Amino acid sequence: MRDIERMFARTFLSASGAAVLSHLRKITIDRVLGPNATDSELRSLEAQRSLVHQIETLIERGK
Repeated sequence: MRDIERMFARTFLSASGAAVLSHLRKITIDRVLGPNATDSELRSLEAQRSLVHQIETLIERGK
């Protein structure tokens, strides 16, 4: 697992990778759904957020 963590760190710590990660955070973690959001929309967004968090965790482990 250590190799993939280093690969994530190398990829996302570059200027391009940091920009991509920032965009992913903006469209997932920083996104707020309104009170009329359906259960399906909430679950989908939470799954996306979970994936971004997983990427960030792998980056931290790979540093």
